[in-house]
Amino acid sequence: MGSMNRVFLMGNVTRDLELRHTASGVAVADMGLAVSDSYRNKAGETVESTCFVDVVLWARQAETCAEYLAKGSGVMVEGCLQYDTWETAEGDKRSKLRVRATRVQFLGRPRKNTEVGDATGSPTKKVEEVKDPIPF
Repeated sequence: MGSMNRVFLMGNVTRDLELRHTASGVAVADMGLAVSDSYRNKAGETVESTCFVDVVLWARQAETCAEYLAKGSGVMVEGCLQYDTWETAEGDKRSKLRVRATRVQFLGRPRKNTEVGDATGSPTKKVEEVKDPIPF
């Protein structure tokens, strides 16, 4: 029997990304993503729930996302599930299920004070971010 491990998520970044590098120099960044869903319960009331997902980004994609994404940015992430296990210094076993991104699509407005360039790459003006009522 075949299998498939593919995830598509659309939501908002929950914190600014911190870019770091492995010992071999490969860029890596962790991104928190908030994905909301709503449904009607038996009483007919709309109930909203939010799922918080950890996403790991690698190589050039990690560098680009760290440069252009900030807390509250809208993104669409395509990737696969990755199950990590490790042992703490005290000997406790830990595990985490997260998404390893293969593609990230930026949604919405650029972050505050981003310079917009013309076709030659020279900056032409600064774009100010419009405040969005989304709390994260």
